[in-house]
Amino acid sequence: MAQEKAREVHPNVFEPGMMLMNVCLSFFGAIIGLQIITTLGVTPNTAIIGVLVALIVSRIPLASFAKFRNIHRQNMAQTAISSATFGAANSLLLPVAIPFVLGRVDLVWPMLIGATLGMSIDMCMLYWLFDSKAFPGKAAWPAGIAAAEAIKAGDKGGKQAMLLVWGIVGGIVGSFFKIPMSALGITMIANMWAMLMFAVGLLLRGYSQSIFGLDLNAMYIPHGFMIGAGLVAGFQILMVFLNKKKKTDGSPEQDDYEYTRDENSVRVSLIRGFILYIVAGVILAVLAGLYTEMSIGMLVVWVLYAAFACIMAEFIVGLSAMHSGWFPAFATSLIFLIIGILIGFPPVALALMVGFIASGGPAFADGGFDFRSGWLLRGMGKDPKFEVEGRYHQFVSAFVGFGVGAVTVALSHNMYFEQGLVPPVAKVFVATIQAGVDPAIIKSLAIWAVPGAILQAVGGSTRQMGIMMATGLLILSPAAGITVLVGLTVRFLIEKIKGEKAMIPVTVMAAGCIAGDALYGFFNSLIKVGVKK
Repeated sequence: MAQEKAREVHPNVFEPGMMLMNVCLSFFGAIIGLQIITTLGVTPNTAIIGVLVALIVSRIPLASFAKFRNIHRQNMAQTAISSATFGAANSLLLPVAIPFVLGRVDLVWPMLIGATLGMSIDMCMLYWLFDSKAFPGKAAWPAGIAAAEAIKAGDKGGKQAMLLVWGIVGGIVGSFFKIPMSALGITMIANMWAMLMFAVGLLLRGYSQSIFGLDLNAMYIPHGFMIGAGLVAGFQILMVFLNKKKKTDGSPEQDDYEYTRDENSVRVSLIRGFILYIVAGVILAVLAGLYTEMSIGMLVVWVLYAAFACIMAEFIVGLSAMHSGWFPAFATSLIFLIIGILIGFPPVALALMVGFIASGGPAFADGGFDFRSGWLLRGMGKDPKFEVEGRYHQFVSAFVGFGVGAVTVALSHNMYFEQGLVPPVAKVFVATIQAGVDPAIIKSLAIWAVPGAILQAVGGSTRQMGIMMATGLLILSPAAGITVLVGLTVRFLIEKIKGEKAMIPVTVMAAGCIAGDALYGFFNSLIKVGVKK
């Protein structure tokens, strides 16, 4: 009898060398994230930087560094630095800046604890939900493809590596000339219907004022559209888990694929996540003394609404990131803030609530990219046991990044705030709280929620047409809309003339474009920060 092939064992995240690499990269990522979000208001994708550092270290001619030539160790390193960057900047510093800007410095530490809990629960939710029917490993998650292709190219070289290099060069050159190359790359990878709706949203937002004389953002049309689409998307996700017999509708996720998260485990995870958010909300309310600001009844409503909003926000942000690579975390948090104002929560409760909601979405989206890269590197789910094992080590790597990010923010936030360096988005949240909501805004939200809900329902859970159009409407980048339309046209012609197999090398180059755009954005941000200083 032929001897069975030994099953591959995933490297252990707790190896001293691996843990040291993760901690060092996480500290670097956290500092970069904090510096850039306070000066430019954005957060760069550092996953590719983590890949490059791991590749460079692996080429050091010493035995202790050679082990980093392993693609799974590079994947863990990439996960750690990426998690630290988005965790420290978007999930922690942004929320704690909100009470500071509001003038309640005494609430900064309670908010930091609450945001850390929110970020952690959000990552746990992704870990429980990833590679289920709602958030399949087979979905686009474009930035994850870029990281995986970079790791594979460094490992194997050859023709695929050259295609990736050409894509990276094209991404850098195009970005230099202000062409949104990540949009072009994503278009070649993601669902075409989702990207078409994304382009329509981008173009409507970009040209509505010059052509029709309408400022869609000032009219809160994108926000209303997202409310309707988001509610239907949440219902669709629940239906996926409640209806065991439901078949997929021609999406890339085929019925014969063995998901590593079944419907029952995910249903339990959703309940568990909601309970955890309630517990975290209670802890935040107690630490911040919200019981002195509201009646017991209103406090209960606040906790339940905050937990519900966190779940819905992570769904909306996660679905947007999964299909397009963009995740409208700020706009989504703003939507739930406006609804909170309508409910009648006092200013302090609103500030803590929006910080709590904002702490989660970026962690969910960025974690999805990282898990997608690992899913590709581990054989696309062909060995479910190995896939789950590797995802666990990535999960721990992400929490190493979060831990380093939390310590970095705890030690440095005063330094930034004393210099007047706060994420610009925090000022927008506080201004919204202080201004309240005009009745005209309520009317606009209600009206435009209807077409958003209809489009999302018509497109179904696999295309996410409502979510994607709303995402486009929330982003002011007409150039990206044009780029997506051009990319869709080219992709359609290639598939029509050459067939779908011809898209394989195009996909590799597309991943390179995304990576090149990320590299250019990273180093360009560093240069701008240096100039500002």
